[in-house]
Amino acid sequence: MLKTLKNAFKVKEIRNKILFTLGVLLVYRLGAQISVPGINAHALTQISKTGLIPLLDTVSGGGLSNYSIFSMGVSPYITAQIIIQLLQMDIVPKFVEWGKQGEVGRRKLNQVTRYLTIALGFFQAIGITAGFQTLSAMKLVTAPTWETYVTIGIILTGGTMLLTWMGEQITDKGIGNGVSMIIFAGIIARLPSGFYELYRDNITNNTASDRWQGWLFLIALLVIIVLVVTFVTYVQQANLKVPIQYTRRVAASGTQSYLPLKVNVAGVIPVIFASSLIVTPQTILMAFQGTHSGDTWYQVMNEIFSMQTTTGVVVYTVLIVLFTFFYAFVQVNPEKVAENLTKQGSYIVGVWPGKETEKYLSSVLIRLSTVGALFLGLIALLPQLASNLWGLPQSIGLGGTSLLIVVMTAIELVRQLDGLLMKREYVGFIRDDLIRD
Repeated sequence: MLKTLKNAFKVKEIRNKILFTLGVLLVYRLGAQISVPGINAHALTQISKTGLIPLLDTVSGGGLSNYSIFSMGVSPYITAQIIIQLLQMDIVPKFVEWGKQGEVGRRKLNQVTRYLTIALGFFQAIGITAGFQTLSAMKLVTAPTWETYVTIGIILTGGTMLLTWMGEQITDKGIGNGVSMIIFAGIIARLPSGFYELYRDNITNNTASDRWQGWLFLIALLVIIVLVVTFVTYVQQANLKVPIQYTRRVAASGTQSYLPLKVNVAGVIPVIFASSLIVTPQTILMAFQGTHSGDTWYQVMNEIFSMQTTTGVVVYTVLIVLFTFFYAFVQVNPEKVAENLTKQGSYIVGVWPGKETEKYLSSVLIRLSTVGALFLGLIALLPQLASNLWGLPQSIGLGGTSLLIVVMTAIELVRQLDGLLMKREYVGFIRDDLIRD
């Protein structure tokens, strides 16, 4: 990885992309320190143990801890993406039609996603603010009038849209997926304070006789983190090579190639989607806590969507599994792949072109997604269960989700840098050949 970064900084084009990405992330981190006007951010310290703030901070990138203008992060945008992608599955004919129009249709869908993000962001901003207002003894909003709530909603929604635009700029002009990079940067920025908190709770605040247990716990935690990072890296790099044969009409030599399919086709997106989808119902429930906290329906819903209950953790894991299958078929559309193979004059060895190829790819994707879903669910589920059952800090419980996002985003980042370096080498090779000719 270090060698890749060193080589990347030697190339001006790639260096500019990296510096552009770092510049955008720097602006994001500065904005995450600007609190919303009319807010008493100290009130959040009283409700930081509810479990919602750490989860929201994971998705928003730490902007909620001081109720900054980026408090919601890109969570509304991710939720809007989920809704639009689901509506493309033969639910809204216009969206299905746009999905088949290539780049033009993609721009139309992106525009609808932005409009939906504004609506969801405004609703979620007011819901979070009203919910925190009822949870804290120290009032979060200093002047709780409807004008104040609307103003806060507009500011937070504007912060989300600005952050979404910054993510798109990273995707277009920088390195990596913009949304993943923003969440990645927020998690990395919180690591020092997280490690200090663990050190303080296990070493500083312990008596001299108990400190050895604290050191033992930290060493064991470090070993587990190294093992999990190694395991995640291994699984994320694994892929299945499906043999492809080109016809002699296309390639005179009839050479054989491969169609590489990653074991975890969906990558880190299912984890981000599941986290975002858990946050939205919790935001809605917060708005009703003051008046309906004793009602049966409220208690049942709170049990289902709370990350501090076993039921909520299981629901979170199930969402990860479902989104793994869903996004795998979004990333690798068997119908389109089969169609492209036919156009290229190629076929999968031992499989008839057309519908048979589509069925074969679908069955392969299901098998791969089963492994990928179990992998993602296991990494996200075990730390959270350990936190709930044994009383470990909430940061440990959400550490599985954060670790998945950090490691898998870093892997994708390095892979993209390798691709850009390889592309440049091939371009240079072709130019040298043209000069010699």
